[in-house]
Amino acid sequence: MERANLQDGRRLEWRWAVAGLVVVLGGGALTRYLTENVPEWSEGTAVAKLGGAVEFPVYAILIGLSLNAVLSALGVRGRLAAGFRTEFFIKTGLVLLGGTVVLSVILRAAGPAVLQALVLITGVFFFTWWVAGRLGVDDHLRALLASAVSICGVSAAIAAAGAVKAKKEHLAYTATLVIVFALPSIFLLPWLAQVLGLPDAVAGAWIGGNIDTTAAVSAAGALAGEDALQIASIVKLTQNALIGFVAVALTAWFAVKVDRGEGAPRLRAIDFWHRFPKFVIGFVAASVIVTVAAEFLDEATMEGVDATVKGFRDYFLILAFVSIGLEFEARTLKEAGARPVAVFGLATVFNLVLGLLLATVLFGSFEV
Repeated sequence: MERANLQDGRRLEWRWAVAGLVVVLGGGALTRYLTENVPEWSEGTAVAKLGGAVEFPVYAILIGLSLNAVLSALGVRGRLAAGFRTEFFIKTGLVLLGGTVVLSVILRAAGPAVLQALVLITGVFFFTWWVAGRLGVDDHLRALLASAVSICGVSAAIAAAGAVKAKKEHLAYTATLVIVFALPSIFLLPWLAQVLGLPDAVAGAWIGGNIDTTAAVSAAGALAGEDALQIASIVKLTQNALIGFVAVALTAWFAVKVDRGEGAPRLRAIDFWHRFPKFVIGFVAASVIVTVAAEFLDEATMEGVDATVKGFRDYFLILAFVSIGLEFEARTLKEAGARPVAVFGLATVFNLVLGLLLATVLFGSFEV
């Protein structure tokens, strides 16, 4: 009897997950519909310029937030959440993005991207660590905040949480702050890049080095333009690749300095591989495949391949942005408290300034 009830419960969970996925797919279809038709509908009106300028990330996130509100009001959003596969959608979209970036661009951008990542991550991490210490933030939460704002948001926070044995509440605080700061950045940074007259490569490097989540970087990069999106993605993927190094360093530090008496796990070399984001390999592999194919296929065929890959890439990114809106929880802001918010805010400003300086110096003469 108990086994039958367990099986029934699993079937019910599976059905809710499928229903949640259907909601995401429906939001994605509506996003595509609006993206394709709003420019035509607004033509000849007072909002024609706005209608033609709005890109799919804006529609996707707004639709996701709207669906979030409706489902929350109906009391079913939590049950459907298993279908909101943000991580899967964004990683698939980024692997496909690799298929639109020729290997030569990655190789030329790798040097400045690595240098920017090393300087930016180091500078922002220690600035955040210092500010959090001055404000009396717990060392474990301090490590999560510093990792999230300096590397790649929630993914880095999760890796850091495992490394320092942080509480679930600390991870929830950090994840909430990442999302809250990332959402306005999607629209703010492309606008600031335009106001400042930044070249595409500089704008992309600034966006990729400053926005904390890979999904939000993709959204902002898409708004800034195709060339900016390519550089933003390369810079962000470079930072993602350093998650393992930071997580292992934190593991060692907390094992030796902070949690010496708590039986912290011994540092192992395999921890680098476990924490390394595997989709980075997929991104590079897709770029290699397309670069090699370009040597054997004619120009017309390659244009067709490029259009097809971009179509699939955009749709997976749309699904990721819809999921971001669906997963957002405003109520958890109250749980974060004032000090972590202050730390994250100050660190974000520092990140923006240092990131703009580095992007200008390292990518000022770069051509995509």
